[in-house]
Amino acid sequence: MRGIMKYVNRIHRSMGVVYNNRLREYGINHCQHPYILLICQYPGITQEELARSVCVNKSNVTRQLASLEGEGYLTRRPDEDDKRLMRVYPTEKMEALLPHVREVMGDWNALLLEGFSEEERAKLISMLEIITIRATEAAHSTLRGSERSSGEKEGGSR
Repeated sequence: MRGIMKYVNRIHRSMGVVYNNRLREYGINHCQHPYILLICQYPGITQEELARSVCVNKSNVTRQLASLEGEGYLTRRPDEDDKRLMRVYPTEKMEALLPHVREVMGDWNALLLEGFSEEERAKLISMLEIITIRATEAAHSTLRGSERSSGEKEGGSR
């Protein structure tokens, strides 16, 4: 059986080239579009929630948010109840960018699915949803395990 990751990785790298080209004029890159979607959909989302949703570590989230904040796309404020949590809010500039990001995504999806019947599209998306759930669960499980391991290292064995 051929491995699927060869194809998934090639699609992802190709998407990065296309998205970067289409989003360059806005000062953003392909890694930032998921943040834009989530922050606009969930104003006040925490950086930790973003990390879980995008399946990246907290330092990557911090880096991407700093870049977006520098471009004027978002603001970060401490949570009112727990000052350790940073909440992220879109600016008007980000809200204005959102339709363009969605257009880029829609054009990319249309290109990839061109020539597929509705039945083929539905089946492909259904299978990809299942694979995505499995991959996300594995990533979250791994992250939970590494958090326990680092806690054990810091606190020592009891």
